[in-house]
Amino acid sequence: MNNTVEGGLQPEPVYAVVFGCIMVLGLPLNAVSLWILLRRHSLKSPNVVFMVNLAISDLLLAVSLPMRVYFYATGTWSLGPPVCILTTVIYRKNINCSAILITFICVDRMLAVVYPLRSRHLRTSSNAWKAVALVWLFLMLMNISRSVSMSRALKNCTVPVCFDYHRCWTPYKPAWVYFYVVLVFILLAVNIVCTTLVSWTLRSHLTDSAMVSNKVNVMLIFVMNLVMFTICFIPLYVGLLTITGTVIRPLVCLATMNCCLDPLLYYFSLDNFWKKKEDVDLATREE
Repeated sequence: MNNTVEGGLQPEPVYAVVFGCIMVLGLPLNAVSLWILLRRHSLKSPNVVFMVNLAISDLLLAVSLPMRVYFYATGTWSLGPPVCILTTVIYRKNINCSAILITFICVDRMLAVVYPLRSRHLRTSSNAWKAVALVWLFLMLMNISRSVSMSRALKNCTVPVCFDYHRCWTPYKPAWVYFYVVLVFILLAVNIVCTTLVSWTLRSHLTDSAMVSNKVNVMLIFVMNLVMFTICFIPLYVGLLTITGTVIRPLVCLATMNCCLDPLLYYFSLDNFWKKKEDVDLATREE
């Protein structure tokens, strides 16, 4: 095992600073975003339901980052395997959950613009909550098996390494890596199709039933989704297939940045983001 010292690994302050900066930005941004979404917007909107759950997921990730800062700043892990596994599961859940929920938001916005009347029976808060519940249940079940494999890997380590437990892992790629790579590319394809349909509709086929007050904001939503997939998600999962060891760590940093970018999605998705719930409801009725 490279870069080991007595009782642990060599501290890596660069990564401690990077994760610290993401934590400092992500924690207040997502806390404020969640407060605004809950206090000033109705959970009767499927779009808001998806955003609230996305904010919760990002907030959990930001709360777990002090553990990574501590590990990379000291090179040791004295909190035991259970805390290490829990912190890692929270991180994994956020990356997967964010990719899925961002795609849900993308599909919801696409249906609202391209099929505003025909999609009304689908775009309900009830269906949104059901979809979100299935996502959380799916990720919990997937993380159970991954936690078991991580626990076995940690037992093989001669020093407490926590987030660098890949040093003690077997060289083969587990099945869940291939599954998530396929999943993230499917989600990317859905986002590309939705972006294309919305762009085509806004340019030449926008009817009175699907009037959009701010076309720039609408397109920004889809562009931001594609940017997050391109920068945060795709590199990490491609790296999991092609890279071994700690070389993947910069891609982990990029993926973690999604918790700082998501609040921008809320702002551009909701024209009345800063208004009170009563004002939003009134504006909706007037439309």
